Amino acid sequence: MEDKRVLTGEKIIVKVGKLNIGENDSPILIAGPCAVESREQVLEIALRLKEIGVDILRGGVFKPRTSPYSFQGLGLKGLEYLREAGEKIGVPIITELMDEENLEAVAEYSDIIQIGSRNMYNYPLLKKVGQIDKPVLLKRGMSATIKEWVLAAEYIASCGNKNIILCERGIRTFQNYTRNTLDLAAVPIMQRETGLPIIVDPSHGTGIRELILPMSRAAVACGANGVMIEVHNNPKNALSDGFQSLTPDQYKEVVEALKEITN
Repeated sequence: MEDKRVLTGEKIIVKVGKLNIGENDSPILIAGPCAVESREQVLEIALRLKEIGVDILRGGVFKPRTSPYSFQGLGLKGLEYLREAGEKIGVPIITELMDEENLEAVAEYSDIIQIGSRNMYNYPLLKKVGQIDKPVLLKRGMSATIKEWVLAAEYIASCGNKNIILCERGIRTFQNYTRNTLDLAAVPIMQRETGLPIIVDPSHGTGIRELILPMSRAAVACGANGVMIEVHNNPKNALSDGFQSLTPDQYKEVVEALKEITN
């Protein structure tokens, strides 16, 4: 059955607005808060990111949290705030889709639909996003093998949608110093196996603010097509993942470091 794979390794360029992800010489910069907390918060962060340099604005509005008592996101209202912020600074937006129920709304407002780590194995959801004409960012499952990740992408592509961006976000291993183990070897492997562009999420990949800059540099150096970084205007008071979020000034250091590599 695997001989019938749609993703044969031939290079695929994913178009998002004016961006051609996969053929870019410079890494695509995706940044924003882990969670959209208010209209004022996401607008403030977006305007600061625009000054520093951002290609795509990220923000969670439906939050899959380990604890049911943690902040779950603002839902559709947060999606409206994120859309407004993206339009304000003139960049596309990406947010996570958790279920089929909200597919229509997320597809309408968002320029890229993110399938999070927990939903990489949600095959009915993968089939649904495979049936729409909208770019999809597919995060690697937290315990997923390369083969399982490839086949998850196949679920989407086999339903007609090859506009897929892969995201390496770290996997669970026996070590517990970092939040996850960032598997950068997966970058060239997945590019070869699928032909799809791939970005790296060093925020979830390490869970340690001080490691985001060096691991972003390493990601670009090994051929990643971009990085996705969590940025918050007040990380200490963030409602989600503040411990791994950068301040705008810290994010600026990352952007400047990546320019040194690619220039």
